[in-house]
Amino acid sequence: MSPRLARQFFDRSVHEVAPELIGATLLVGGAGGIIVEVEAYHHTDPAAHSYRGPTPRNAVMFGPPGFAYVYRSYGIHWCLNFVCEAEGSASAVLIRAIEPTAGLAAMRRRRGLPDERALCSGPGKLCEALGVTIKHNALPLDRPPFDLRARAGSPEIVTGPRIGITKAVEHPWRYGLKGSRFLSKPFKA
Repeated sequence: MSPRLARQFFDRSVHEVAPELIGATLLVGGAGGIIVEVEAYHHTDPAAHSYRGPTPRNAVMFGPPGFAYVYRSYGIHWCLNFVCEAEGSASAVLIRAIEPTAGLAAMRRRRGLPDERALCSGPGKLCEALGVTIKHNALPLDRPPFDLRARAGSPEIVTGPRIGITKAVEHPWRYGLKGSRFLSKPFKA
């Protein structure tokens, strides 16, 4: 089994952390799988929730690295982010998709779907499948219910523009596992 990712892993540039999460294993309460797609958000980026400064919603982003930032998107879906960089930097990685490998029965029950490919192929779907809600906000990533393991090997990673944003769309800060059928959306060749 791969070693756990310690909080120190996240204490560096969000642009270093994001691609290194591809191939890592994320479990929440025993359910989860291999991270296949993420997006980086830096505090200087107008698409980042931290861009305009701290609020009650994004306060955890301004804290130390290695904690979960969970927010509701469009008032419907929860989204899971990993806080990166030094305290005060307010940068994070959005977990967009995983390849489900553990706790499939629980994930299928939560999502009401038998299709393994559709269980976690988007940030909202992923949170629903893993049971992630606001109760996970500000929890350390190196303690239960999180079990985050380093990737084995060096997977082939593709990059492209982030999805579903209107600001800073030109940044190629979306990272994915090349050829994965579990991505939220294919990367353009």
